Amino acid sequence: MMHKRYTKEQCTAAEAQRLAQEIAFGPVVFQVSRLMLKFGIFQLLSGKREGYTLQEISGRTGLTRYAAQVLLEASLTIGTILLEEDRYILAKAGWFLLNDKIARVNMEFNHDVNYQGLFHLEEALLNGRPEGLKVFGEWPTIYEGLSQLPEQVQKSWFGFDHFYSDQSFGKALEIVFSHHPKRLLDIGGNTGRWATQCVQYNKEVEVTIVDLPQQLEMMRKQTAGLSGSERIHGHGANLLDRDVPFPTGFDAVWMSQFLDCFSEEEVISILTRVAQSIGKDSKVYIMETLWDRQRYETASYCLTQISLYFTAMANGNSKMFHSDDLIRCIENAGLEVEEIQDNIGLGHSILQCRLK
Repeated sequence: MMHKRYTKEQCTAAEAQRLAQEIAFGPVVFQVSRLMLKFGIFQLLSGKREGYTLQEISGRTGLTRYAAQVLLEASLTIGTILLEEDRYILAKAGWFLLNDKIARVNMEFNHDVNYQGLFHLEEALLNGRPEGLKVFGEWPTIYEGLSQLPEQVQKSWFGFDHFYSDQSFGKALEIVFSHHPKRLLDIGGNTGRWATQCVQYNKEVEVTIVDLPQQLEMMRKQTAGLSGSERIHGHGANLLDRDVPFPTGFDAVWMSQFLDCFSEEEVISILTRVAQSIGKDSKVYIMETLWDRQRYETASYCLTQISLYFTAMANGNSKMFHSDDLIRCIENAGLEVEEIQDNIGLGHSILQCRLK
């Protein structure tokens, strides 16, 4: 399913030259566009088809003439706005930055979570550690420090994580509960959003979340008082400890946007312990955004860039999966893929697995 554009040149020489400069000025383009949003200029232009003059934009936003001018001139050449005579007008790309929730979530995530740390990407690639994480604190991975990150960073991190997974939960619930599980193990359940969806969707299911103890504390705060929360249980564990077995006796095991947080070696270790904990009739569901199985090429672009968040900030050794890599890990762990369902939510795939 890999997009055909990756097999041949897409640009003319002039377009390639332009792309090279867009890459060279990428940090400037990003910050200019972010501030066009933050200062309300895109919003202002969206409300008037005939646009506004520089003086009008300066007056309505409270920016100095200079500040408005440098942002507008840069945005004009970026392509997010247009100029007709002396009036600036919102272009299609500017409209998407303003109205496309995906673009907004990605921009906030990159600015608040990744931007400073990506300066250390080179070190991270060479050392195999998330060297950019030190801009926020000294933790081996971002997961140990998640509850201690600055408030705005946490907001953007969870906003990014939840936005993508939440769009997929409706269809995912149908898939999982078509097999009528009574006990479900949610590995890496984070704040309990999936578990909450499960107990509210099915009035009998018992869900146990396996995650780091500090994550379970956050989960209990998030789920306290919610309908069905008495059927959500926690099992604290260091998932990377090869000697830590997983709880047994579950009809279904669920992992959502979880395995991409680990190296292939770690993924095989986790899945091997999953295989050891389940019976022959148990189902294993793995929901991931696989970059080679996307309906739209833009999604593949986004996912391969997100991989560098894992490199610089999260753990230094994981990425968004190509489906072949994930399937190889599954098979090496003693499981087999029964079925893959694509195009769930904003681009997730669910791999339904069982014991070999």
